[in-house]
Amino acid sequence: MSETHKKRMMPSEERLRPPEWPSGRAHPPQAAFSVIGKRNRKIEGVAKVTGQAVSADDICLPRMLHGKLLRSRHAHARILRIDATAALAMPGVHAVITGKDLPEHYGIIPWTQDEQALCEEKARYVGDAIAAVAADTELKAEEALRQIRVEYQVLPAVTGIDEALEHPEWKVNERAKDGNVSKHVHLEFGDLDRALEDSEVVIEDEYWYEGSTHTPIEPHCAVADFDRSGFLTLWSSTQVAHYLHRDLARVLDLPTQRIRVIQPVVGGAFGGKSEPFSLEFCAAKLSMVTGRPVKILYTREEVFYAHRGRHPMRMRYRTGVKRDGTLTAVDATILIDGGAYSSFGLVTTYYSGQLLTAPYRMLAYRFDSTRVFTNKPCCGPKRGHGSVQPRFAFECQLDKLAEAIGIDPIELRRRNLIGEHTRTVNELRVTSNGFPQCLEAVERASGWGGKFRRLPYGRGVGVAGSTYISGTNYCIYPNEMPQSGVQLKLDRSGRATVFCGASDIGQGSDSVLASIVAEELGLDLRDIRVVAADTDLTPVDLGSYSSRETFMVGNACLDAARKLRLEIGATLAALWGCRPDQVSLAGGVACWVEDPERASMSVKEAFQRTEARIGTLGSVGWYQSPKLGGDYRGGTIGASPAYSFTAHVAEVECDPETGRVEVKKIWIAHDCGRALSPVAVEGQMEGSAYMGFAEALLEEQVFKPAGPHHGPGLHHGPSLLDYRIPTSLDTPEMESIIIESVDPEGPYGAKEAGEGPLHPSVPAIANAIYDAVGVRCNRLPFSPPRVLSLLRAGGARERWERARAQVAAAPAAAGR
Repeated sequence: MSETHKKRMMPSEERLRPPEWPSGRAHPPQAAFSVIGKRNRKIEGVAKVTGQAVSADDICLPRMLHGKLLRSRHAHARILRIDATAALAMPGVHAVITGKDLPEHYGIIPWTQDEQALCEEKARYVGDAIAAVAADTELKAEEALRQIRVEYQVLPAVTGIDEALEHPEWKVNERAKDGNVSKHVHLEFGDLDRALEDSEVVIEDEYWYEGSTHTPIEPHCAVADFDRSGFLTLWSSTQVAHYLHRDLARVLDLPTQRIRVIQPVVGGAFGGKSEPFSLEFCAAKLSMVTGRPVKILYTREEVFYAHRGRHPMRMRYRTGVKRDGTLTAVDATILIDGGAYSSFGLVTTYYSGQLLTAPYRMLAYRFDSTRVFTNKPCCGPKRGHGSVQPRFAFECQLDKLAEAIGIDPIELRRRNLIGEHTRTVNELRVTSNGFPQCLEAVERASGWGGKFRRLPYGRGVGVAGSTYISGTNYCIYPNEMPQSGVQLKLDRSGRATVFCGASDIGQGSDSVLASIVAEELGLDLRDIRVVAADTDLTPVDLGSYSSRETFMVGNACLDAARKLRLEIGATLAALWGCRPDQVSLAGGVACWVEDPERASMSVKEAFQRTEARIGTLGSVGWYQSPKLGGDYRGGTIGASPAYSFTAHVAEVECDPETGRVEVKKIWIAHDCGRALSPVAVEGQMEGSAYMGFAEALLEEQVFKPAGPHHGPGLHHGPSLLDYRIPTSLDTPEMESIIIESVDPEGPYGAKEAGEGPLHPSVPAIANAIYDAVGVRCNRLPFSPPRVLSLLRAGGARERWERARAQVAAAPAAAGR
C-alpha cells in the first residue's frame, strides 16, 4: 500500500492536524503574529469600491443571447398544454424550452430531489418556472414570453401550515410520503416528563416567526457557453460552485469533466444562493440548443419568488426551572412552513431542535419538528439557518422564567452555563467556549445593572445569548474526501498564489486565505493572489454555508502554507547551522531569530534557495473534520468541530401611544475563537445584528389570499419599495466586542463569525420591549400595529410596575 493511500486511510482525527515544527510546536516560531489579528483591509476591497470587480451580469460574450423564464400565474395547477408556436415565430427569438427538455429531478439534498428546472406536469406556487426563452435582447425575450400559451387545470391551493395538515389530499408535492409532510423529527434526551414534574416553575407559550428573504444587492445571474467541442462553461452568482457543478451534470446529462463552473464576484447571498436555481440549468440548456452563449438575469420580483428564505415557524415551548435558577426541562413543538419543495428542508427540520442545547445546560430536552409543503415559494437557508427562530422563542422563555423566580435574566443564564470541553444533552461536542466572557462584556458595556427594570416607562433593555456551528461535519452527499482543499504555488519572484474552491460572497474568505499565507511565509498581502471558486482551476470546497469557510478552508490553507514553510525553514537552517524552528519569516524578511544581524535575507531569496534545493515550490493542504455527533438517527446534523457563542443587549424606546419601537443601541459580544481579521469580524457582527434587528421590526415575506381579481399566493410586495428593510437612517448604533477563546482545532484558534452573531438580536429586542412597556412580543415582526394591539389589550402598565417592584425588593439580583 502506498504512503498516499495509507494517509487516506488514517482516522480523520489524525488527518485534520497540520504539520508541526520539529520542536513539537504547532505555531510559527516568531514571538507574535505579524498579519493575523491586525486590522487589514480586505484584499478585494479596492476593486469593489472602484467598480472594477466583475459580477455575473458584467459578463458579455460575443453573440450572446438573453434568456427569460415564463412563470406560473397560479399557486397550484396542472399543466395540460404549452404552445410556443407564436413565440418561436417572432424575429430574434432563437429557442423555447419546457420541462420536457429538462426532465431530470434535482435537489441539494440527495434524498429529497423533487425539483425540475422547468415544471413538466404541475406548477406548485405563483412564480414556478414553466418555460424559458432565448432571444437577441431581454426585451425581445420578454415579448416572446407573452406569446406562449399555457393551458392549466387549477387545483386547490394549500396556503398555510394548518391547511397543509388538515388537507393531505390537496397534495402539494407528489414526492412527499405522508400527505403534505416534508419532514418530521422527534428526538428526546433525558427523562423529560420527570424533569417537568420536578420543576418548580414551568412556563408554556407559543411563538410565531414570520418568514423573510435575503434581499442581496445582486440578483441571481448566470451566463452559459456551450462550445463546439461539447464543453460547458457557466458563470453564476452562486455560493456553492461545487454542488452546482454536480447538479448541472445530473440535469443536463453531461460528464462532470465536461463542465466548468466559475463564480464571479458575488453581490451578497446570505444563504440565498446556496443551491442551484432554474436560471443556471435553463441558461445552459438554451446555450446547448442554440450554440450561442446565453445570459439569464432575474428581476428583483423573480428573486422574491425564487428566494429560498427563512422558514416561517410556529413554536410552542414548555420550559422548567428550579427556584435556584437551574434549568430542568425544555419541550418544543415546532411547525415549519417549507413552501413547495424540499430544498434544505431535511436539515432545517433537524436544525430547529439540534442547535438549541448550548450555551446552557438542560437536564432533559425534547423537540418535535414538522416541516410541511405549501403552495408558496420554497424556503431554505437564510443566515443562521433553521436555528434563529427557535432561539427567539427559547431566549424569551428564559426571560419569563427569570421573572417568575425573581432572578436577573443575565444571572439566570450565568447559572446554567454549559462550560467548555464538554458535551451537550444531545451529544454535541463543545471545545472552546467564551460565552461567560460575552455575557460579562455586554453586561458591563451596556450598563445593565443601572438600566434593567430601572429606566422610565417606554424605555428598556433586554438580553439574549446563542451558539452556532463553525461548519458542519455532515457532507451533503456522503463521501470520505476532503471537505476543503487548497493548492499553494510560490513563485521565485516572491509571489504566492492560492488556489481554492471557496466562495467569497462578501464575508472575506479570500482575505482569510491571503492572511494565513502571508503570516506563514512572511509575505505582504499585496504579494498574494487568490484564485477561487473555479472548478477547472481549484480543488473542491463545498461552498459558503454553515459558517464553514474560516474554519475548514482556513485549516486547509494553513496545512498547505505550513508545509512550504517547513521546507524553507529546512533550507535556511542548513545554510545558517541552526534548527528549522529557529527560522523566522515575517515582514518580507527571513532570519535566524537568535542572530538576525548575521543571518537574514529577503523571503524572495529564501524562496529561490529552497526552489534550487527541492525544485518548483508548491504544496497542497486539506481539511476533513473528525467524526462528531451522537450515535442516533440525525446525531451528526448540527455536529460541528467548533461552536461560536454570542450575547446581545438591546436598548429600545417604545411609544405607548403608537406602538412604534425604536432600537437605540445593540451591544454585541461574540466569541469567534481568534479574530484573524478584527475588521472583518466586526463587520460580520454588525451585519448580523442589523439583519436580526430588521427581521424583528420590519421584515415579513407574506402572500395574499385569493381576491376578486387573483387567486391565492401572490407576494404581498415583491420589490425593495414594498418589502421593508432598514436604511442607514433606521439602523441603531452598534458596539461590537470581540471575545477570543482560541479554539484548539481552528486555524490559529479561529471559529465562525458569519451567522452566529445574528441569533440573539430578535429575542434581545423582544425582551427589551417587555422591560420598556410590559408587553411580551411573541409574534414577529414587532410592528407598531402589533405592539399597539398588545398595549391596548390591557395590563401592560401594571406588569411593568410589578417587574420594577420585584427588582426593588431584591436589589442584589439585578446586575453584578
